[in-house]
Amino acid sequence: MFLATQVLMAKVSLIIPTFNRPHLLPRCVNSALKAGSSVEVIVVDDASSDETASVCQKLREIKYVRLTSNRGVAGARNEGLRASTSEYVGFLDDDDLRLPNSIDTQVNLLDAHADAGMVYGRALYGDEQCVPKGDSYPDECPQGDIFWELMQSNFVPCLTAIFRRACLDRVGLLDESATGVDDWDLWVRISELYPVLATEQTVAIWRHPTPTSGQLSFRADRMHRRAHRLHRDKWLRLPRSMEAGEERRNQAARAFADRATQQMISEAASRYRAGRAIDSIRLALEVARLYPLAAVRHALRASNGGGDVFSD
Repeated sequence: MFLATQVLMAKVSLIIPTFNRPHLLPRCVNSALKAGSSVEVIVVDDASSDETASVCQKLREIKYVRLTSNRGVAGARNEGLRASTSEYVGFLDDDDLRLPNSIDTQVNLLDAHADAGMVYGRALYGDEQCVPKGDSYPDECPQGDIFWELMQSNFVPCLTAIFRRACLDRVGLLDESATGVDDWDLWVRISELYPVLATEQTVAIWRHPTPTSGQLSFRADRMHRRAHRLHRDKWLRLPRSMEAGEERRNQAARAFADRATQQMISEAASRYRAGRAIDSIRLALEVARLYPLAAVRHALRASNGGGDVFSD
């Protein structure tokens, strides 16, 4: 580890995991430094095999952590959490951007609500150069007690969330077996115990995945498999889920399956229309394997006038 000039006693630690993409780092780090008045930027090099280390040595005002073996995004984020020193923490991928002063706005909300565990906002969709396309997500930003809503789908963009470091004392670090949905798992565990705040403002730019971008999120089948495992084996067994009773857990399981099925079929249709039939078939088969009953319900709705998901 080496330490460049950094903000002393920073209010927020922003953790940037990176692997073999040094050309993206300067832009990302610069956006992180401009996102708040008191930000500690931690770049975690996940055992890159290129010039990432030398590029990071030239970046000012960062804390650099280099891993000796590749741990994946969740593992790199965990090492960043261990290296962080601030009251609040957030994540930013090396190909995404934070908007100026966006962190200060979120920190002010957390300071005003001592019981809240985290705050999130909207993210703009960006192209491969991270230039905004105009649209943003999520359409709605639920807040307060959002545990059961998060059990259904992940509407919290990871790059927009700022959470209290103290929450980790109760919920633990990221699940390193869940890379790609490790952030969703953390939001579920935080929302089980703490209220969640939201701002309607856009606070970051998310680089939309493409076949050539090298982003994990483009492999939707892997992420859906991991989310399915987490929901079945972990989230439905959390204390709050168990205390809610079997009927409530069954409702949560069905809502999750229906939402995941809808997303996967939509993704399969998109790949089919893009001429990527093999990817489309792989996702369709994964739907049938993971959520057979939900897939049947979806097919019945389509046959009763819901529309052909592969139509133009």
